[in-house]
Amino acid sequence: MNFFFFRDGDGFLIVYSIATRSSFEKIDRFHDQITRVKDTEQIPIVLVGNKSDKITEREVSREEGINMARRLKCAFIETSAKYGVNVDRAFYDAVRMVRQNREGGNSRRNKKKGKCAIL
Repeated sequence: MNFFFFRDGDGFLIVYSIATRSSFEKIDRFHDQITRVKDTEQIPIVLVGNKSDKITEREVSREEGINMARRLKCAFIETSAKYGVNVDRAFYDAVRMVRQNREGGNSRRNKKKGKCAIL
């Protein structure tokens, strides 16, 4: 795995197939790698359950996805890339989270600047 993507990324989509349990079981590994490289737990991450159109082939329930997202403290959405369902929303959610994260960081930096004194 090329960790340079993790190091330089400001937000992440962790995508698994709802029709393939093994992809769901790899989520923790990817999440751990991201948090280790970024050296923080406060990272904008959206957990994406893809292939929601494969209803009869579902191996991972929506509830399992929601519970995983809660445990990892990230957003959750199910998508169907095949039919374009919620794909844009997944990316918009990630961008919104990155912006909120940056704005929060800027306001903290501004507060710190206000406390400085030059003698």
